[in-house]
Amino acid sequence: MKRLLLLTLGLTLFCACKSEVSPNTTIDKTQLLQLHNKNIVLPKESSQLLFVTTPDWNSKEGTLQCYKRIGKSEDWKRVGKPISIILGRNGLGWGIGLHTTPKNAKYIKREGDGRSPAGLFYLGNGFGYQDFNIEFPYKVYKRTDHCVDDSNSKWYNKIIDSTKVAKDYKSFEYMKLKNNLYKYGITVEHNPNQIKYGGSCIFIHISSENGKGTAGCTAMKEDKIKEILKWLKGEEKPLLLQLPKGEVSN
Repeated sequence: MKRLLLLTLGLTLFCACKSEVSPNTTIDKTQLLQLHNKNIVLPKESSQLLFVTTPDWNSKEGTLQCYKRIGKSEDWKRVGKPISIILGRNGLGWGIGLHTTPKNAKYIKREGDGRSPAGLFYLGNGFGYQDFNIEFPYKVYKRTDHCVDDSNSKWYNKIIDSTKVAKDYKSFEYMKLKNNLYKYGITVEHNPNQIKYGGSCIFIHISSENGKGTAGCTAMKEDKIKEILKWLKGEEKPLLLQLPKGEVSN
């Protein structure tokens, strides 16, 4: 597998992530965006990508761009318009996922640090407060569904039905909030092996109206996350890649 990740920049389409890309699309090699990072290699089994970039490691604002793999090649074509997003209030820190964290990394994601995870991750499932007919795994969560962020619990970084397990945790998030932030969302498979203090309960969800940074998630307007959910397909094994622009070379 190539160590050079090539993401093909195509023409911007008219909605966020709705349009598919034909395997016969002609690729203009002068429009390739090259990510020189030996620590990141996209799995060949995946053909959908959400690529988030920020101005720097400490920025809470960024841009999300959808990409579609061109057939079985190493090339990826941009799909739809860029989407404005809000990240952790303290920016990004290398998380635990499909990438290799650089040995000299300055920023490492830790539990409660207010940073969103940088790196490459599989997306888990969509979720929300009501049924949503899409082609991506989707779950309706109740108030009794908890995401555990207590590192000392055996349920750390897991979403559980609190009525069906022995409660050994002191800290958690409700998966159905009293506001609309989790009305629609997507789980991110960050820290899947439940490494203590490695960070937990990472989602893509609806942004708050105050524009403040999240506790570590990636947030956007409701209409945009609904478009993404409709675009995602389980068999495409979609990915999330989050990096500051300093890791991207044009």
